[in-house]
Amino acid sequence: MARKVVNRKALREEVEAAERSGAAVEKVAEKKAAKPKAAKRKSRSAEAKVVRVKLYWLVVNQSGKQVGSKFEHHQKAAAEKKAEELSQGGKSPHWVQKHREPIEEA
Repeated sequence: MARKVVNRKALREEVEAAERSGAAVEKVAEKKAAKPKAAKRKSRSAEAKVVRVKLYWLVVNQSGKQVGSKFEHHQKAAAEKKAEELSQGGKSPHWVQKHREPIEEA
């Protein structure tokens, strides 16, 4: 579909004639009065929950799977010893990895 051709000269003449008579000023005032802008409402951000976590040491194999039990944070030496024992004898390497678990509070 073709658009309607706008005769800009004719439109301009109409606007200038309206400005001379003062009607344009009244129209602009009416538009501003008719559309009061609503104040924007501030969004409330959700409070971040503090999640407490407990650190464990895991002995993991090459594929990243846990081997054996998890060790408490203060038992890192025992976890490293266990990883070294599992790695000896030409087997796949094992190492110690940090693991954090959230603490469930009642």
